[in-house]
Amino acid sequence: MLDEIPVTRPDTPMLDQINSPHDLRELEIGQLAELAEELRLFLLYSVGQTGGHFGAGLGVVELTIALHYVFNTPDDRLVWDVGHQAYPHKILTGRRDKMLTMRQAGGLAAFPSRSESPYDTFGVGHSSTSISAALGMMVAARLQGDDNYCIAVIGDGAMTAGMAFEALNHAGYLDDNVLVILNDNNMSISNNVGGMSSYFARMWASKPYNFIRKGSKRVLSKIPPALKAVHRAEEYMKGMVSPGTLFEEIGFNYIGLVDGHDTAGLVEILSNIKTLRGPQLLHVVTQKGKGYTASELDPFGMHALSKIETVKEKEAKPVADKNSPPSPNYSKVFGDWLCLQAEHNELTVGITPAMGEGSGMKDFAERFPNRFHDVAIAEQHAVTFAAGMACDGLKPVVAIYSTFLQRAYDQLIHDVALQNLDVMFAIDRAGLVGEDGPTHAGSFDLSYLRCIPNMIVMAPSDEAETFKLLSTGFEYKGPTAVRYPRGKGPGAQIPQSLETVAIGKGISRREGKTIAILAFGSMVQPALTAAEQLNATVIDMRFVKPLDADLIGELAATHQLIVTVEENTILGGAGSAVNEFLLQENHQISVLNLGLPDKFLDHGKVPQMLENAGLDSKSITKAIQTKLQACKIQSEAI
Repeated sequence: MLDEIPVTRPDTPMLDQINSPHDLRELEIGQLAELAEELRLFLLYSVGQTGGHFGAGLGVVELTIALHYVFNTPDDRLVWDVGHQAYPHKILTGRRDKMLTMRQAGGLAAFPSRSESPYDTFGVGHSSTSISAALGMMVAARLQGDDNYCIAVIGDGAMTAGMAFEALNHAGYLDDNVLVILNDNNMSISNNVGGMSSYFARMWASKPYNFIRKGSKRVLSKIPPALKAVHRAEEYMKGMVSPGTLFEEIGFNYIGLVDGHDTAGLVEILSNIKTLRGPQLLHVVTQKGKGYTASELDPFGMHALSKIETVKEKEAKPVADKNSPPSPNYSKVFGDWLCLQAEHNELTVGITPAMGEGSGMKDFAERFPNRFHDVAIAEQHAVTFAAGMACDGLKPVVAIYSTFLQRAYDQLIHDVALQNLDVMFAIDRAGLVGEDGPTHAGSFDLSYLRCIPNMIVMAPSDEAETFKLLSTGFEYKGPTAVRYPRGKGPGAQIPQSLETVAIGKGISRREGKTIAILAFGSMVQPALTAAEQLNATVIDMRFVKPLDADLIGELAATHQLIVTVEENTILGGAGSAVNEFLLQENHQISVLNLGLPDKFLDHGKVPQMLENAGLDSKSITKAIQTKLQACKIQSEAI
C-alpha cells in the first residue's frame, strides 16, 4: 500500500521486459502477482507526471494482466467500456515508454483509440458501449470465418445505462461466444464475496459442471416438467449466492462473484471460460484505487489526478492576490445559482445523469436532498424523467455535459421540445475541454439545439451573464438551454439576485466602425481584444435562438463586414443562423464565420487548441484582416 505517489521512475524490472502481451504470456502464473505490483507502481508514477484518470485503472491491474495472459489479443477482441480504466492496458500493449506523453498534444490519448494501437479495438470515452461493440465484432468474425473471442469489460456504473441491457438482450438471442466482464468496483450490485461464492464461481466456469449441465438438460428435454425442475433448482442455487438470476434469464451463463485482485484465480477462471460456448457473464469485484491509500479512502474524489508540479513549476506560477477572492469556475456558478433558485421556488428540481459533483450540484444535493435526482449513467432517462416532472407542475433543471446530451437527442426532441415542456438544460463543458479530447468536447450543441422547434438557446460570455441567463431560462415557460464552458471565466462580478434579461436580445460591448463582430459565449473576450486593434463593434449576442434580428439588421445597415465567432462547429452553428437571417432579409453585406473546423480536434491544452482552430484573439484579428483585403474593404483602425 502506497501513501504517496512516486515522483521518480520506480524500479520495475519485470514490467520493463513486457513490450507486448506476447511477452506477458511467457511469464509463469506465479510471477503475475509481482508484475501487478510493478504495474500499479508505474501507473501511479506516470499519472503523477501527466495527470489523468487512475482510480479505475488501479482497480483493474490484475484483471488486465489476466485478460492479456489468457486471451490472444489483439486477435481476440478486448473492448474497454468508457476507457478510464485502460491505462494498465496501454502500458502492457507497447506504450509503456510513451505514458509520460499522456493527454498532451501529440501524445497518447486519455482513452482507447483505434488510431493509436491495434490493441485498442474500439474508441471510447462515453459509457455503456462496450457490449454492443464486442457483439458487433463477434458477428463480423463469424461472417468472415473467424472463431476469435470477443470480450467487453463494463463497470457496474456503466451497466445502469439502457444501451448495455439492449446489448445483453441481443447477445442472449444470438447465443454465441461473447464474454461480458462486469467490473463491480462500488459494491453497488452485491457485496456477497467470500469463500463460498468464489467456490461456486470456479465451479460454474469449470468444464465438468457445464458438460453435466448441458448433458442433463438434453436428456431431460424430452420430459419438460423434469427439465423445468432442474432449471429452477439451478436458478435457486445461484440466486442464493449470487445476483446472477437476471443475466441467466437474458441468456447468459453467470459466473461470480470473483475476487478481481486474485491474478492466479482470474487466470484459472478465464481459461475455463475460454472453453465454454455461448454468452458468458463474469462478475468480478474490485476496489477502485487499489494500492494507493488516498484513492482507496476516497475513490470518487481520487477518480483522476492533476499533474504533480515540480518545485520549479510551483515557483514559476504567479502568486495569487490574497486580498481578492478566488474566481469560481462555471460549474460552481451554476451550483450557487441552483441553490438560490431553490430557495425562492419550491418547485425547483435538479436532475443529473451521474454528473452531480462535476456539474457543481454537491451543495444543492446536501441542502435539498428531496429535490436532487442523480439517475446514474442514463442520459435518455434523465431527459424523459424531467419531461414527466414538467407535465405535472415541477420545474426541472437538467445538469448535463454537452457531449453527453448528445446521447439523449431523441428524448430532447420527442419528449421535451415536441410537447413544449418547461424543462431547462444547464449544459456544462461546452466547447473544447482540453486533455480529455474529442470524445468529451462540446463542439456541436449550438448546431444540434438551434434546429429544434420551441427551444431557446443561450450562450453566456462570463460568470455574471451565466447567472442572468440561467435565471432567464428558468423563468421562461418552455424548453431552454444555457451552455457554458469548462473551467473559469474572466472574473465578472456575480449578481446577488435572480435578475433576468430580455429573450433574444444581445448587448453591445464595444462601438466601432466598418466591422461588426457578433460573438457568442466564450468568444466575447477574444473578440474584444481583437476589436481593439481593428476598431470593431463587438456584440455579446447572448442568444443563439432566437437571434436579435433587429440588432443584426441595424449592424448590416451601418457596417461593411459582419464577423461571427463561436466555440462550436461552424457547420450549422450560430454563424449559420446569422447567415440564414441575412439571406432571408436580403442584406447585402460581406460575412465571415469563425468557429471550430469540420474535424475532430485531438487533445491538448485549451489555449493551444483554440489557437490551432483560429479562435484566439490574434488569429481572429488576422482572419478579419485577410477578409477585409479579399473584399477590398478599408478598415478604420484606431
